[in-house]
Amino acid sequence: MTASAVLSTPAADPAAAAAHFLARLSFEADVSDVHADLAAGVPGVVVVDSRAGAAWSQGRIPGALHIPTARIAELAPQLVDPSATVVTYCWGPGCNGATRAALAFARLGYRVKEMIGGFEYWAREGFAYDSDQGPDRRPVDDLTAPRSGIACAC
Repeated sequence: MTASAVLSTPAADPAAAAAHFLARLSFEADVSDVHADLAAGVPGVVVVDSRAGAAWSQGRIPGALHIPTARIAELAPQLVDPSATVVTYCWGPGCNGATRAALAFARLGYRVKEMIGGFEYWAREGFAYDSDQGPDRRPVDDLTAPRSGIACAC
């Protein structure tokens, strides 16, 4: 019989698994959920791009605030309602800038979530974005979202 790589470490008991996954969801939001909230105009959600100016110029989520991580302590109290839930993003999964930005907001007392996938997955899922050259949109990458543009409803 072949030994299982998956089962070589037993799965957590269901209660521990539920607590773990609930905790993850309280810290993270995916690009589809952020897009849905922005499109619906859900109040109390503020999206913050934590990248430097050159990255912001290249492309950004419509309606996002630009607050580079190094300036969050200085600018957040002036720009972000303390009762809002802040959603931070940076380049993508290979970058922890959104994590550092979320930490900075949390240290200031804000409720905060990190948008997993970052700007990369926003663009790869075919959502419109703004740049200094104007609005733009890339075709849906069918490795990240249904080609039809219809939500995967996961």
